[in-house]
Amino acid sequence: MKDRTLLEEFRKSYPEKFASEEEIFSHIHAGDRIFIGTGCGEPQYLLAALVNYVKNHPKAFFDAELIHIWTLGVAPYADEKLQENFRLDSFFVGDSTRSSVNRGAADYTPIFLYAVPDLFRSELIPVDIALVQTSLPDKHGYLSLGISVDVVKSAVEKAGLVVAQVNSNMPRTHGDGFVNIKDIDFVIAHEEPLLEYSLKPPTDIVQKIGKYVASLIEDGSTLQVGYGLIPDAVVPNLGAKKDLGVHTELLSHGIISLMENGVVTNNRKIHNPGKTVASFCMADRESYEFLDENPTVEFKRIDYTNNPLIISRHRLMTAINSAMELDLTGQATAESLGGTFYSGIGGQADFMRGAVLAPGGKTILALPSTALNDSVSRIVPTLQEGAGVTLNRGDVRYVVTEYGIAYLHGKSIRERAMDLISIAHPGFRHYLIEEARRLHLIYPDQAFIPGIRGEYPEDLEVRKTTRAGLELLLRPVKISDEPLLKEFFYSLSDESMYQRFISARRDIPHELLQDLVAVDYFTKMVLVAVTEREGRELICGLGQYGMNRDMYTADVALVVRDDCQKKGVAGEMLAYLTFLAKRQGLLGFTAEVLAGNEPVFRLFRKMGFDVSKRNEEGVYEMKAMFR
Repeated sequence: MKDRTLLEEFRKSYPEKFASEEEIFSHIHAGDRIFIGTGCGEPQYLLAALVNYVKNHPKAFFDAELIHIWTLGVAPYADEKLQENFRLDSFFVGDSTRSSVNRGAADYTPIFLYAVPDLFRSELIPVDIALVQTSLPDKHGYLSLGISVDVVKSAVEKAGLVVAQVNSNMPRTHGDGFVNIKDIDFVIAHEEPLLEYSLKPPTDIVQKIGKYVASLIEDGSTLQVGYGLIPDAVVPNLGAKKDLGVHTELLSHGIISLMENGVVTNNRKIHNPGKTVASFCMADRESYEFLDENPTVEFKRIDYTNNPLIISRHRLMTAINSAMELDLTGQATAESLGGTFYSGIGGQADFMRGAVLAPGGKTILALPSTALNDSVSRIVPTLQEGAGVTLNRGDVRYVVTEYGIAYLHGKSIRERAMDLISIAHPGFRHYLIEEARRLHLIYPDQAFIPGIRGEYPEDLEVRKTTRAGLELLLRPVKISDEPLLKEFFYSLSDESMYQRFISARRDIPHELLQDLVAVDYFTKMVLVAVTEREGRELICGLGQYGMNRDMYTADVALVVRDDCQKKGVAGEMLAYLTFLAKRQGLLGFTAEVLAGNEPVFRLFRKMGFDVSKRNEEGVYEMKAMFR
C-alpha cells in the first residue's frame, strides 16, 4: 500500500484538516506572523495560493508579517501592490528579496542561525501560522519535513496554526524532521517539483581556489561547506581524501557525490559516527532521490547543527566559507557591501567559531581576489562604511584566494596585512601597500617591487626530499616572509652567522630583511627551504643569487639552519638555484668564502662546477662555472 493511498485514508479520518483554501486562509488575521519553509523546501503552491487569496480578497487582512530564512522562489508577496497586506522579515537576504530590503520595503534581521529557534520558543518572534512542505504520510501518520528541517521544525512546534503542502516529491529523511498529521491543522495535497539549486560552472580562478583549500584538508576531517560558488568548488578537489565526515547546515549535491563515491564515510566521526548530519539541502532532483529513506543522512534542527559547542566536539572540524570583502586586519563581511544588504550572517559565524574550538579544527575563508571583472579588489584596506562585520579578526584563520594561502592566527596587524597583500590580485598590491603605509598598518618604509617583476612566481615552487629523508618545500621568498626570515636568522649560531655575513654581526634589522623579501625576480632569486614543524612553517635554509654587472654570472650565497645542517639541504638549494640560473641564461656563480670554509668548495665541486678561487686577505673570491 503506497503513501498516496494512506493520504486518502487520513483524509477520511480527518476530513476537517482537508478544508478548502478559502477556509484555510480565512484563519489569517491582520498583523499575524506567517512563517514560510526554507530554500528548496519552500511550499511554492501554498505561497501562490496565499497570494491569489489576497488578490481575490484584498481586505481579508493587513500588515501580516512573513518570516523566513531565505527563498529561492520568486517571492510574489514582495510585490509592491501587496505592501498593505504583507511585510517580509528575512533572516537572510536572497536575490528575489534584495531589492525590497534595500529600498526599505522589507526587513532583514541579522542573527546567528543557531539562535533563530529560540526566538520562536521564547516568542520574542511569535509564529501565528506556519506554511511548510512535507512528504506523504507513513502508516503511523508521520510526515517528513524532508530537505528543510533547520528552523522549520521549531516554527511548526510553536505556530498557532500549521498548514502543510503534502508533496510526493519531498523525500522522507531521517532525523528531527518528522511531524504527525495530528499536529497539522490543515493539509493541502499538491504535487510539484521541488525547487532545485544550481551554480554556474567554476571558472579557472574558482578551481584554483578549490585546489588550495583542498590542500588544507586532512584525511578524517569533518567538513562544513558553506553556501556559494567558492565553497562548492572545493568539493570536486576532495576525491583523493579518505574517510571524510560531514556536519554542516547546508547539504549540497557535491557533498552527496562524495558520499556516493566513498570519500565521505563518516567512519572517523566521534559524534554521530557513520552519519552525515545536515539541517537543510539545496541541490537537484537526483540528490533528493538519494536522500529518500537514506539512513546514513540525518537532518537535524539548526540549533543542533549550528551550535558552536556541538560543532567543537568534532575532531579535525573544518569550516569552509566565503566572504564578499576582507580588510587587511582580517575583518570580513559576508552580508553587506557598505550600506547595501546583500545576504546575511547565516551560519558561517556559527561554524567558524565552533571549528576553532575543535581538536585540530580549521577555519578557511575562500574568496576570489577581485570582483566585477578585476575592477575591484575584495581584499581592501578597510571595510566599506556601513558594512556588517560578519567575521571579526579573531574568527579568521586561513584565507585563500587564487594567489595562495594566508594564515592569520596569532599574527600581528602588520604581519596580517603583509600576508593578505601577498595573496591579493597583483594589480592591487601596490595600492594596498600604499594604503597600509598610510594607515600605519605596516612599516612606513616597506619596500615593494610593483608590476610583473615583483609578482610571486608560484610556478617555481617544488617539493624535494633530501638524502637524509628531510621533506622540503623549495620556493621563492614571499614579501610576507619577513617574520619567518627574522626567526631563521636569529636561530643561527654565531659561527653560521659569521660564515654568512663574513662579520660578527648579531642584529638582523628590518632594512636588511626587507631587501631579502622585496625581490625583483627578473634579476634576483631568493630561495627558502621550508619544512613544517608542529603545523607551522619553518625555514631550514636560505639560498640566493643576484646578477653581477657582467649579466652572465650571479653572486650566490647559502646558509642552513644549524639543526638542519648535514642533511642535504644546501645541496638541494644549490641544485635548484643552478637550474633557475641556467634558465635565465647565466653561465656560473661567484661568491665570497671565508678561508678555511672547505665544505663550501667541496659542495660546489661535488655538484659539478668548475671551481676557481683567489685569496684576498682571508676571504676567497670563488668563481664556479656551470659545465
